[in-house]
Order: sequence, then C-alpha cells, then structure tokens
Amino acid sequence: MTSELGPHQVNSGKVSRKDGDGYQLGLEKSTKNKYSLAQIDDYLDLLRYKFPHKPPVKMTLEARLSNRYASGTWGFGFWNDPFGMGIGGGGKLRLLPVLPNAAWFFYGSSENYLTLRDDQPGNGFHVKTFRSPLLPSLMSLFALPSIPLVLWQTGRRIVRRVGRSIIKEDGMSLDIDVETWHVYHLSWDESQVSFVVDNDLVFSTNIVPRGRLGVVIWIDNQYFRFDQSGKLEFGTLELNKEQWLEIRSLILE
Repeated sequence: MTSELGPHQVNSGKVSRKDGDGYQLGLEKSTKNKYSLAQIDDYLDLLRYKFPHKPPVKMTLEARLSNRYASGTWGFGFWNDPFGMGIGGGGKLRLLPVLPNAAWFFYGSSENYLTLRDDQPGNGFHVKTFRSPLLPSLMSLFALPSIPLVLWQTGRRIVRRVGRSIIKEDGMSLDIDVETWHVYHLSWDESQVSFVVDNDLVFSTNIVPRGRLGVVIWIDNQYFRFDQSGKLEFGTLELNKEQWLEIRSLILE
C-alpha cells in the first residue's frame, strides 16, 4: 500500500526514495521563522469523511532519526488533520478545524508542550492517542467568541481545563535510541490501540480515535506550547544543520 502515499514538501523539506521500499524525509538548514516540512501521507487532497482508514488497521515500519534531539516535531501514525486551514501538511480541502482524533508515535522537541493533561507527556518521544467527538467543522465557528480567553493567562488555563473534559487522550513516554533502526507497530482496533517496538508491547489503551483517519509520516521544524501555567507559544525553529527521518519496510494492513 505504500504506492498510495504521496509526498508533501515545504521550503527546505525534501522527500526522497531510498533502497526501493524506503523514504528519507529531510530538512535542510534554514532560518528561524521559516516553516519547513517533509511528509508522506494518503489523505492530503481528500475531504475528511473520505479519509482512507477505519479500524481495524495496522501500520508497521522501520525508522531511524539523524538526531535524537531534532528541532521541531516528527512522527508516524494516523490522524484526522484537525487544523485543516492550510497549516502544516494539510488543509487543501479542509478549511475549518475540528477536534483531534489520532493514534501515533510522536516526537516534540523541548519547545513543544502538546497535551491538555498534566500527567501526560507533552514533548520528547512518546506514543499518544486522542479521542474527540465527531462534530461538524462548521461548529468551530461557534468557538470564535471564546477567542478573547486566550489573551490572558487565567483564561488560557480555563481553556485547557474545558478542553481536556472534551478531548480524551492517553499516552506514554518512550526511552528509545531513535538514531538506530527499530521496528514500530501500531494496531488500531475499535476498542483498543496497541503500540509495539521491536516485538515488545510498550503501551495499549482504550482511548481510541473516532472517525476515518489518514496515514501521516513527517518531520518539520514547528513548535506549539500550551502548558499547565497557561503559557501559549507557537512558531518555527532555526535549523542549523540538516535533520532527517528515514523509514523502510512500511506495511499497512
């Protein structure tokens, strides 16, 4: 099924084929405030209700990184491209955001803090699932009056508290040398998501994403921080050297 995956490249991002069945997703040097992305996916030009995958589905691949402390984010798994406003790797036909549904192996550099819960990993290498109600994207327009809340710290803490009552998530940090090859396996069933590394079950959860999802494998230099204190920051990071994510033996079933 790898032939169904298409590349998406922004600025210094580059996707190249490696050894027949593999890919290298690389970011060249770039300055701060310049977003760069290398991604392969199977959903970019689709409306969300036409995304290819629903449970049961499995992903297996081998992966390694150029630098365990890469700047930005990288990962692989399934998601619903919730931002959908031309941000990052998607958004061509998805003009309004929705609540997130995802299951993936995810890395965020220390500038990131991507969790609404205080007991969940917000950066570093980890596994994570998100489960949210399947609300129409037009519903996001009703959230516009609440935007002033994010302009002050107490309001942002309220937003985090309300958000985690609606968006359920579960995950765990992984202590793995990502610069060496490992076999990663993700199994998404209707009642459980399981994560396996090198044939060892590392995490399973019944917080299962809803709806149809797309495959996404990416590396970028973006960060987003929304932490317990209510601190809200986002942007892009300088790349003072090349960094890449290499994958091979990708199987979807």
